[in-house]
Amino acid sequence: MCVKLLLDQNLSYRLIAKLEDLYPNSLHIAALNMDSASDKEVWSYAKENGFTIVTKDSDFNEMATLYGFPPHIIWLRLGNSKIEAVQNALTKHHDTIHQIIHENETGIIEIKG
Repeated sequence: MCVKLLLDQNLSYRLIAKLEDLYPNSLHIAALNMDSASDKEVWSYAKENGFTIVTKDSDFNEMATLYGFPPHIIWLRLGNSKIEAVQNALTKHHDTIHQIIHENETGIIEIKG
């Protein structure tokens, strides 16, 4: 089973093409016309459609604490980083991300820069 990422608005939509080999069927919320959707709406969509949310926003961390999981959250704590840094982080941690999601024991994967 593959991990499908749903990239939050604070990440570049260009990451989808760069990560397609490792994370097939991933989407950016802009592709769903959810650019102005609330965090709760993004959360609900991810949960209903089997996505893992990727964000730099701490709000999703708080939602995971409040509501549990799924969806899983990948919280990127990379600061103001370029698209390449985000791509490298998600590529470098690919195996760990898959393992954590499939073990389903924690809802938040925190990646620090």
